[in-house]
Amino acid sequence: MVETVVCYLEKDNCFLMLHRNKREKDINKGKWIGVGGHIEKGETPEQAIKREVKEETSLDILECEKRGVVVFKSENSNEKMHIFTSKKFIGQVGDCDEGDLRWISKEDVTDLPLWEGDRIFLPNILNGGTFFSYQFNYVKDHLISYEVKNDL
Repeated sequence: MVETVVCYLEKDNCFLMLHRNKREKDINKGKWIGVGGHIEKGETPEQAIKREVKEETSLDILECEKRGVVVFKSENSNEKMHIFTSKKFIGQVGDCDEGDLRWISKEDVTDLPLWEGDRIFLPNILNGGTFFSYQFNYVKDHLISYEVKNDL
């Protein structure tokens, strides 16, 4: 199973979101997502999210909080994603070769073109909820079912 990380950086009641619009072959093409990527061999999720945020945004995370874990299952792959938030980071947002970075008001985030599963867990993050874990089952990029998991 592939393991990934994503972080929702928060400032001034906004999240830094990435509009994936620069690569032709991109499973996330056209979607708005948090910043993140794959965990490399030997990395912890915390190390991976700090590296990925630096690579994609030029920002340095000083502190982050793990908010949840989601497993995505589809006909082509299985992915375990570790979800973080951070309010403590330094630097200036740079350019990202995967898409456009924008600060989006928290109240507008769920109006963006998102993955269907993101619409299920994002309210927990937006409302300061507790740690969560889900399994999302997709067929051809469409969410067909999901369940709360306590063993992820």
